[in-house]
Amino acid sequence: MSEQNTTRSVSVLGLGPMGQAMVRAFLDAGVEVTVWNRSTAKVDAMVALGAKRAETVAEALAANEVSVLSLTHYAAMYDVLGQAPEALAGKVIANLSSDSPEKARAGAAWVRERGAEFLSGGVMSAGDNIVHPASYIFYSGPKAVFDAHAELLRPLSPQEYLGADDGLAQIYYQALLTIFHPWLLAFDQASAVIAKSGHDIAGFVPFAIRANEAFPFFMTEFSKANAAGGWADLAQLKMMDAGAQHIIDASEEVGVDAGFSHLAQSYWRKAIAASEAAGRAVSTFELIRDGQR
Repeated sequence: MSEQNTTRSVSVLGLGPMGQAMVRAFLDAGVEVTVWNRSTAKVDAMVALGAKRAETVAEALAANEVSVLSLTHYAAMYDVLGQAPEALAGKVIANLSSDSPEKARAGAAWVRERGAEFLSGGVMSAGDNIVHPASYIFYSGPKAVFDAHAELLRPLSPQEYLGADDGLAQIYYQALLTIFHPWLLAFDQASAVIAKSGHDIAGFVPFAIRANEAFPFFMTEFSKANAAGGWADLAQLKMMDAGAQHIIDASEEVGVDAGFSHLAQSYWRKAIAASEAAGRAVSTFELIRDGQR
């Protein structure tokens, strides 16, 4: 493996919205890009922008030392690279696909068994907008491999190298998505309450953004509490239970599905029951951490 990629060229396999955004970012930075995708229409679109076409996976791998994968999951990596496993020897695979940490570790081992180096990545972006100021990419895997190719990969987004564990990028990535997915559902419910109450969602948004400014404070404070076992006070847990009921009532009064809030309330109620049974305050963090149902 060369100490630094001097050819300023890369292959991108997988041309969904994220893969296409990566190709554009590379091309805009003056990096020569070879592309492969199952459907030729997406390849045609990237070739029209200046990318080179690879007719096969083997051709894409052979074209450059480094290949970036942007696929739906790691199972797709086996389907794609399994078409030309003999072409992996001496190459570097940066898999920026989403999956579980254990699947990333298994994928890394599979690639290395076939003679290639491997980096795992998790793309934290605003949708497929990798040039958004808030976008960045987690990387994990051998430090020497990351250092050798960080400059080549830099056009994709700012980089956060986490460590040698192949699963580490996915641990952080999936942990952040754990926050994002409920947020999306909560915003849908909140927006629905506004709309079904006869008001304009756009008029509500500035207040939602304003409220969001307090979230870093809560995350900082609750992270300290969770590191010590979790925040818990029986009176406060009961207040959260009551608060959840108010949200449920406000939603259901206008015909909005409050299932998400019922789920949240169930955790407050589990913590109340566990606290009363244990004779001490039991936090929702403790319940979730220990997998209690």
